[in-house]
Amino acid sequence: MQKNYDHTQFEDKLYKAWEKSGVFTPPTGEELIKSGKKPFTIIMPPPNANDPLHIGHAMFVTVEDIFIRYHRMKGEAALWLPGTDHAGVETQFVFEKKLAKEGKSRFDFDRETLYKMIWDYVQENTGVALNQMKKLGASADWSRYKFTLDPEIIEEVVKTFGRLHEDGLIYRAEKLVNYCTRCGTAYS
Repeated sequence: MQKNYDHTQFEDKLYKAWEKSGVFTPPTGEELIKSGKKPFTIIMPPPNANDPLHIGHAMFVTVEDIFIRYHRMKGEAALWLPGTDHAGVETQFVFEKKLAKEGKSRFDFDRETLYKMIWDYVQENTGVALNQMKKLGASADWSRYKFTLDPEIIEEVVKTFGRLHEDGLIYRAEKLVNYCTRCGTAYS
């Protein structure tokens, strides 16, 4: 028997076994109706893609995971819907600080090049965040993972804003807005 337990020998294999078993993926639609299980869902607050996760993220992952596992143990169809967010202006700000450390500015690049650089940065950080959540043991249904810039998400947001506008719940007008003089953009 080993003197010290080495968790790295077991964690990845165990997590992959959990995923393969389907325990994180509850029944949906007709399958859910036939199962007679009560549905319980948590939509994961999507962490921003501008940096690796921190202790606050670890706390929310742990607390939500406890709730989801509790409801699974009660026999409910518990869905923890995961996702990540691009974080728009905030990510651009963090990326610009990274460029500044390299002695560069966003103005050193044309729009398309800068967009691609930020996109690559977001993709890299998203991958890191997803790996970190799995290392925490998050029992989310990764088969339903969403990113805020997935085409189907953007399409749904546009439709929703259209309906809200048609219903008179939102409108376009000249109003005061929060504006960043450094970034040259409005904040919503």
